[in-house]
Amino acid sequence: MPQEVRAKTRVACDSAAPMRLSAALSLALTLAPLSSLAAPATPQDVAMLFSQWRDFQRPPRVNGVPDYSPKAMAAQAKALPGWFAKVDGLDVSGAPLSLRNDVRFIRAEMCGLDFDHRVLSPWTRDPSFYVTVFAEGTDQPAREAEWADAPVELWALKFPLSTDAQRELLAGLRIVPPLLAQAKKNLTANTRDLWRMAGGPIGEQVRALDGLAPKVASNADLAAAVKAAQTATEDYRAWVEQQAKTKTGPSGVGIANYNWYLANVALMPYTHAQLVTLHERELGRARATLAAEELKNRALPPQLPATTVEEHQRRFDEALKTWINFLRQNDFITWEDWMTEALGVLPGGFNPKPPLEFFSEVEARDPLLMRLHMWHFMDLRFVAHHPPADPVRARAPLYNLSASRTEGFATALEELMMHSGLFEGRPRSRELVYVMLGQRAARALGGLHMHDNTWTLEQASEFASKATPRGWLRLDGHTVRGEQLLWLRRPSYGTTYIAGKAMTDDLIAKMSKNGPLPMKALLDGMNRTGLLPMSLVVEELAAGTQ
Repeated sequence: MPQEVRAKTRVACDSAAPMRLSAALSLALTLAPLSSLAAPATPQDVAMLFSQWRDFQRPPRVNGVPDYSPKAMAAQAKALPGWFAKVDGLDVSGAPLSLRNDVRFIRAEMCGLDFDHRVLSPWTRDPSFYVTVFAEGTDQPAREAEWADAPVELWALKFPLSTDAQRELLAGLRIVPPLLAQAKKNLTANTRDLWRMAGGPIGEQVRALDGLAPKVASNADLAAAVKAAQTATEDYRAWVEQQAKTKTGPSGVGIANYNWYLANVALMPYTHAQLVTLHERELGRARATLAAEELKNRALPPQLPATTVEEHQRRFDEALKTWINFLRQNDFITWEDWMTEALGVLPGGFNPKPPLEFFSEVEARDPLLMRLHMWHFMDLRFVAHHPPADPVRARAPLYNLSASRTEGFATALEELMMHSGLFEGRPRSRELVYVMLGQRAARALGGLHMHDNTWTLEQASEFASKATPRGWLRLDGHTVRGEQLLWLRRPSYGTTYIAGKAMTDDLIAKMSKNGPLPMKALLDGMNRTGLLPMSLVVEELAAGTQ
């Protein structure tokens, strides 16, 4: 079914038209027990539904292997209206805002699965979906984009492996060959860019397995499982490369579907057109403000990058000390000792060897910028140190629903802390704030226009590279196309940085009430509400200021 036609059938989740229900959902509601619609829902009711829903959301298993076959996916899609009936049968009209938002969050996850079945269909459209072996972790609550439900997280292993770890690793590796064999049957869509770019993620699995092989060589079972996974992955890569040559169709979801996703899954208060306008405006503002900063700093020496690991480490240590002292001396957050380690995380380390990728260009000049954005690890560590009592907020959101909060707030921190005084004495680093903002606006416009199917991934990459200040987002680098592939695989993700920042600005205005920003209330409040979509966070924190 054409995507724009399929968009017109999207009634089960449509928050803008809740009464226009599909026939299947209407029947499910009709058959729902009246008692489920009568009594006010308790937190226990919501928690139980959430737990049951998460079990249902996972694909069925056949001999331990996730089953994404047409039959299995059709059965899951057929059962989905019943879950909407259950969540809509929860009466939380008189409940506290936090419980009402828990229900909205659960419903958004259900809409995410509905979108998968109707539109995104990663099991039929996206060869990267079947990559399951990962050598690196993520700075998000759950790995970005969507992957088959059989992750093998090599980065989390500690060698020598315990008996339990060996058993779990062996089970995960043994899933790889049959899952990739299944992928060759399931992948039928004509989505050119998703096929053409899948070699990147598949190649990462190849390298991850190659790196694992010598570490488990002394264990015959693990060594054999790694070898079988290597062979299956290489064969899959060759098959995808061959099939990609025959693919000619678009990979975007279309504007109507994109708008539906924003409203019902991402819970973002924007349309596709509004996001285009927002990002064009921010791109222009970033470039213009950068030019003004450069004019002001024209008599200063250039900000040269660190060219050795030792020089970078010196700058890193100074930047981290400056950041921590700024937070503590201004009493901007309720400080806990573990926060020092969280703020000091440097994912992947630093390699000064040129040519540098975009974020390494920034990191090499002043590590303070990325320490701000790596607030991600404060988010993750806070949940680890203060597990939410609310079970809905204790688990990582599906479908990257928290990205507008995690990516958006981390982006907002950069300019917010600059205006709050952090960059006093670092005039050239103020320029970096706008270099990064410009890059985020440019790359997000690429994602928006890939999904409205006016740009290919290559055109989006070319635009992002050209529009990013200083030429640091190299077209011959890895970052530019890797980011565009992520935006294509997860609609709206690329916009969450600036859209989430805009929502943070709205929250600051509401919390400040025409006075100074209550920074401690903002930062502590972000920790307290949990990793929800930013729109829900804004609602809860703004309500607390009434």
